[in-house]
Amino acid sequence: PLLPSRGNEHKGVPDEAGDKRPWWREAAEESGRLAALAAPMIAVALLQLLMQLISTVMVGHLGEVALAGAAIANSLTNVSGFSVLIGLACALETICGQAYGAEQYHKLSLYTYRSIIVLLIVSVPIAIVWVFIPEVLPLIGQQPEIANEAGKYALWLIPGLFAFSVAQCFSKFLQCQSLIFPMVLSSMITLAVFIPLCWFLVYKVGMGNAGAALSVSICDWVEVIVLGLYIKFSPSCEKTRAPLTWEAFKGIGSFMSLAVPSALMICLEWWSYELLVLLSGILPNPALETSVLSICISTVVLLYNLPYGIGTAASVRVSNELGAGNPEGARLVVGVALSIVVCSAVLVSTTLLALRHFIGIAFSNEEEVVDYVTRMVPVLSISVITDSFQGVLSGIHVFRITYCQ
Repeated sequence: PLLPSRGNEHKGVPDEAGDKRPWWREAAEESGRLAALAAPMIAVALLQLLMQLISTVMVGHLGEVALAGAAIANSLTNVSGFSVLIGLACALETICGQAYGAEQYHKLSLYTYRSIIVLLIVSVPIAIVWVFIPEVLPLIGQQPEIANEAGKYALWLIPGLFAFSVAQCFSKFLQCQSLIFPMVLSSMITLAVFIPLCWFLVYKVGMGNAGAALSVSICDWVEVIVLGLYIKFSPSCEKTRAPLTWEAFKGIGSFMSLAVPSALMICLEWWSYELLVLLSGILPNPALETSVLSICISTVVLLYNLPYGIGTAASVRVSNELGAGNPEGARLVVGVALSIVVCSAVLVSTTLLALRHFIGIAFSNEEEVVDYVTRMVPVLSISVITDSFQGVLSGIHVFRITYCQ
C-alpha cells in the first residue's frame, strides 16, 4: 500500500461480552456511516446542479441564440476543462483518505497543496483553449453568431476556472475526513449569492449570457473563500492543517501516476454523453432527436446523484480502512455499498418506468417529444441500474489498484 500498515486491529472487534460481533451488526453500523456521508454529498450535488439549471433558465429568456451559445459553451468547457480537473482531483480521494486512515494527518495538507499546484498549472492551457472557442466553432459548422455567444460565455468562465481547481482540492481534503457539513454550507451560500447576482448581471447590467458566466466565476471564488475559511479556523481541521512548504512541489510525478488514470476514467464517461448529443444532430430529424436525447441525459444526470453520493461515501470509507491497514473493513464497506446501491437502483428504475408517461411532459409540451421520451424510458431504466453499479465500482477499483501497488 501507499502508506504503512498499522495491522488489522479493527478486524473482528469484540463486543462488551468479549465475543466477536456478528457480521450483520457490523454491516448495519457501516450502513449508518455510509448514509451519514452519502446524504450530504447528494445534497451538495443537487445544489450545484440547481445553480446550473437556474443559469440555463435565465439565459433561456434572452433568446434562442444566447441559449444555444451558452449550451454549446457549457458542453465544450465541460469536455475540455471541468471534467479534466475533476478527474485529476479525484486522486486525492485515494491518497488523502489513506493518510487519514493511517493517522498521518500532516500528509493531507501536503497532498492537497500538491494537487492545487498541479490543477492550477493544468488550468492555464485549458484557459488558452477556451479563448479560441469563437474561432474553432465555425470550423465545425456552427453559425458565427452562436459561436460568438459561446465564446463570450466561455471567456467569462475563465476567472472561475482557477477557483474551481482550488475548490475541488478543498472539497476532497474535507471529504476524506468525513467533514461534509462545510461543503453543504458552502453550496448553500454559493447558491444564495448566485441567484440575485446572476439576475442582476444578466438583466440589469445587460451582460446577457456573459453575465451568467461571470456569476458562475464569482460564485466559484465564494465557494473557495468559504471552504478556505473553514479549513483555516475550524477546530475540526486542527490536526490536518499545515503550512505550505517546498515539499509540496516534490512527488508530483507519483501524484500524476494516480491522477491521470483517474482523469481518463472521468473524462471518457463525460465525453461519451457529449458525443451522443453531437451524433444526434446528424440523424434524420435532428431537432427531435437532440431534444429527446437532451431530456434523457438530463434525467440520467439528475438520478445519478444518488449513486454518486453512495459511491463517494464508499470511496472515503474504503480509503480510510486501507490506510488503517484494515482490508477486511474495506471489504465490508464494498459489500454494504453494493447492497445499498442495488436496492436503490431497483427502486429508482421501477419508479422511473412507472412514471414514463409523465417524464416528457415535465420538459416539453410537444406531443411528439413526449411520446418519444415515453418510448425511451425503458432504456433509461436499464441505464440507471448500470450507472449505479459503475458509480460505486469505479471508485473502489481505483483504491484496489492503489492498495495493490
